[in-house]
Amino acid sequence: MIEPELVVVHTFESAIEADVAKSALDAAGIESMVRSDSAGGMRPHIAWAGAGFQVLVREGDVAAAREVLDLPARPM
Repeated sequence: MIEPELVVVHTFESAIEADVAKSALDAAGIESMVRSDSAGGMRPHIAWAGAGFQVLVREGDVAAAREVLDLPARPM
């Protein structure tokens, strides 16, 4: 079985913003996850100084996720 590709739909500067976005996607029935490198939550400054707090969805859900988050479409 081939696993679907995960795509970063948006990057946020804080875990709270990313969690709110994830909650909105969950409410719309779109599975998502938040990815960050914050040393297990002990060093949040590492995440916002680097890649930030990324919200990922399946490749097939990108357009719907952008609509829920009201984000402009980006060329792939």
